[in-house]
Amino acid sequence: MLQRSILRPYYVLALVLCASANDDFDWTKNEKTSFYYGTFPTGFSWGAGSSAYQTEGAWNTDGKGMSIWDAFAHKKGKIFSNESGDSSCEGYYKFKDDITLMKDMKFNHYRFSISWPRILPSGLKSEHINEKGIKYYDDLINMLLENKITPIVTLYHWDLPQVLQEKYGGWQNASMVNYFNDFASLCFERFGNRVKYWITFNNPWSIAVEGFETGEHAPGLKLKGTGAYKAAHNIIKAHAKVWHTYDMKWRGKQKGLIGISLTADWGEPVDITNQRDIEAAERYIQFYMGWFATPLFNGDYPQVMKDYIGRKSGQQGLGASRLPVFSPQEKSYVKGTCDFLGLGHFTTRYVTTKNYPAGVGDSYFADRDLAELVDPQWPDPGSEWLYSVPWGFRRLLNFVKTQYGNPMIYVTENGVSEKTLCTDLCDDWRVKYFKDYINEMLKAIKDGVNVKGYTAWSFLDNFEWDEGFSERFGLYYVDFRNKNKPRYPKASVQFYKRIISSNGFPNQREVESWKRKAVETCSSSNQLLAADPLIGHMEMVTEIVVPTVCTLCILLSAVFLMFLLRGRL
Repeated sequence: MLQRSILRPYYVLALVLCASANDDFDWTKNEKTSFYYGTFPTGFSWGAGSSAYQTEGAWNTDGKGMSIWDAFAHKKGKIFSNESGDSSCEGYYKFKDDITLMKDMKFNHYRFSISWPRILPSGLKSEHINEKGIKYYDDLINMLLENKITPIVTLYHWDLPQVLQEKYGGWQNASMVNYFNDFASLCFERFGNRVKYWITFNNPWSIAVEGFETGEHAPGLKLKGTGAYKAAHNIIKAHAKVWHTYDMKWRGKQKGLIGISLTADWGEPVDITNQRDIEAAERYIQFYMGWFATPLFNGDYPQVMKDYIGRKSGQQGLGASRLPVFSPQEKSYVKGTCDFLGLGHFTTRYVTTKNYPAGVGDSYFADRDLAELVDPQWPDPGSEWLYSVPWGFRRLLNFVKTQYGNPMIYVTENGVSEKTLCTDLCDDWRVKYFKDYINEMLKAIKDGVNVKGYTAWSFLDNFEWDEGFSERFGLYYVDFRNKNKPRYPKASVQFYKRIISSNGFPNQREVESWKRKAVETCSSSNQLLAADPLIGHMEMVTEIVVPTVCTLCILLSAVFLMFLLRGRL
């Protein structure tokens, strides 16, 4: 009892410090400093990422069940040019070649996801475990480790088994919490002796908003104003359950970590001297990242979400808020269930306040009462939503530090796309993007942000969801027209490789030489790619024309022999 009374003042002080940490972020201070030459802390981890549906292909091979993305992509009009991930990069067959490329780049880690329906075709552990699917991931993990590459494994990168969507309504149904926990437990049981970094969900914002509000992504539902909040609520509870399961059953022997990967654009106030713009920018972040991070770190939804959605619900004549409520037991259960925060980041928006009247109807977007703007001077590489704004990355990282008590961060996605049919491998805009964004991350580490690793997105060009193959994020160009799906290094491969080998940016002269060398290598790769249609043509000759000619020769020979024999008779 005496010990408790001695500790209590320190406990109160710790609570005060935690509470004040949430208010430390200075919205009026946006330092846009010049490029910083320096290196990352010793042991900083470098890698790249992918996901199962986007790269594996083999959608119905070796006992794999159908996912919601298989079903969604097979519907006409859902995906650009009606493309699908049926074969994609053929990563299921080519993972050994891909690991050879990773080894050459000297990756410290590789982030990939396990396809739930590949190992549990019906979604349920109690029904059938597909051992061929287990073997694929066993082989992948083992080969990564043999090459001294640490696997960082995402359990859910959007490919829910289709059976669970049809039978239960997917993430609209609280039963997914237990089904996901069973799937995660199987992964811990089979792979946890070798995998030490687990990510439960990738970008749950997209799962909720694009899957259940706008319908742009699988399962393609438009349950406006309610569906996204309900899905998010079940996802948060599912994450927490998996964390507790690992903590109680597996952590002691496997010594791994469980995190989540949240994607967030930065929201900058249009006018940093205008309090209403500052509040709108904070609202933008809280409705984006805070929606998931605040329950996991602090035990409940951000107060601003509860206030705004509650008020809008009341104006619409609803008896209760459209935002679900955590019970006191659930609050304590979800709080503190993040060993590390995975952070995906691509771009920035300017934000100002905008009042949406209650009459516009239920909508996640209307609930926020804000407008997003872009600066026309920001570089626009081609994708309509992605502008290069490096300083926003440092701002976001510092926000996470002050808002959530400086958690351990792994950057799980960062990169830039090109939206073009052109096959130029000299991607100078991507080289510049990586250089500037990684440098802002280095500045954030100097600010005291606890960043432990960086994952470039993506390792390969892959199936980019509703954009099909029209939007390419890869370090490696994949020729999807060729059935062998050959990989060609872009200039960014050589540039990123040099950042990894130097663990940062040693000095100006050396960094400037990297770009020149990268352009030299991409020029020769361009020549190889230019020859690719000829290679495809030669494949057609060897696979179709030659066998056809041989068959005709055999038939003509047989006819000739028949005539010859008949003449002799």
